Amino acid sequence: MWIADNWKDYEVLDTCGKEKLERWGKYTLVRPDPQVIWDTGHKNPYWKKKNAHYHRSSKGGGEWEFIDLPDEWSINYSLKSLQEGDSTQSTQSSLTFRLKPFSFKHTGLFPEQAVNWEWFCRIISEKISKASENGNSFKVLNLFAYTGGATISAASAGASVTHVDASKGMVTWAKENASYSGLSDAPIRWLVDDCVKFVEREIRRGSKYDGIIMDPPSYGRGPKGEIWKIEDNIWEFLLLTERLLSESASFFLINSYTTGLQPAVLSYMLNEAIVKMHGGRVEADEIGLPVKESGLVLPCGASGRWISR
Repeated sequence: MWIADNWKDYEVLDTCGKEKLERWGKYTLVRPDPQVIWDTGHKNPYWKKKNAHYHRSSKGGGEWEFIDLPDEWSINYSLKSLQEGDSTQSTQSSLTFRLKPFSFKHTGLFPEQAVNWEWFCRIISEKISKASENGNSFKVLNLFAYTGGATISAASAGASVTHVDASKGMVTWAKENASYSGLSDAPIRWLVDDCVKFVEREIRRGSKYDGIIMDPPSYGRGPKGEIWKIEDNIWEFLLLTERLLSESASFFLINSYTTGLQPAVLSYMLNEAIVKMHGGRVEADEIGLPVKESGLVLPCGASGRWISR
């Protein structure tokens, strides 16, 4: 399992009874997690000192109970991969994320993805360092890009990033995260668009990217009502997106929070869609977050990674 264990401003304090107790900076939240099928008791004292609690409804959905939580707040993350490398290759290694509680339990950030940020930032930094003499840039495409965690991480490593999401609100949020992280002037192209249609246009334009990141939802709609269902659409979309990889492409990352798309499934798809065309190798695994109370790891989805070497 790949574990996001470099956080200082975030941690899973405890888990029990289909819920997790989390610290987000100064604030403690209780949120549902269907994978927490164990009932080990509410040992951590912060279960009783929570700032907010999202209650699931038996009819679906749910609502927040606010006890003492601001409308918005921020947390920081320092990229270990850039701190350990040549600092001259990055514009900013400390990232700032604006958070707020909104629909269906979310806060605007998936902290487990930090383990992937570290991985591709290391690749980007190394590639840019080797290419610095001839001035080549490293182009990254981030699809279903949400509030921009992967976008600003890649930009902080020195990449030129194209950020695509169908939600105007999410793209605005991502821009704000970039600004708070000191990356307002970074080479990021912000696009509100249906990801499938954007990729089709990029193919017609002959565009190429050195790294591609996709974090597709299980279900969603594009800006004009286009329906996305991951089990039905992901394979064809993966084949389509592969055509945007440059001859010198370095990585392709796909994330999944859908039960049926386990690491072995992601590995199979990447091997069939990318390795046959570009060589390289594939690795896939669960991603997770350490739990302070138990010393164990909470699984948080899966990732598949293609690497050119």
